[in-house]
Amino acid sequence: MNEYMALTSNADDLPSLYVNTTQPLHSLLSTARYRIGAVTQILENLAMRGDITTDSVILSDFAMLCCIPLRDGCDVLDVVARRMDAEHS
Repeated sequence: MNEYMALTSNADDLPSLYVNTTQPLHSLLSTARYRIGAVTQILENLAMRGDITTDSVILSDFAMLCCIPLRDGCDVLDVVARRMDAEHS
């Protein structure tokens, strides 16, 4: 595994955001939890509200806002899984 892995949420073919795959596992897990937890909190808050009306453009933007940190968190969890698999091989 390369020391730095580009996040899949990079906006173009020339990545500028990376995860350091050599960081301690607890640090990687904390990073993933922070990103996934932030989106979870926002979605739970929305779920507790009553009727929310919005147009499709706003809904699309909101979905993208949620997808980016979720994808980043999943990328970091993928690094953790690969590291753990490598340790047990």
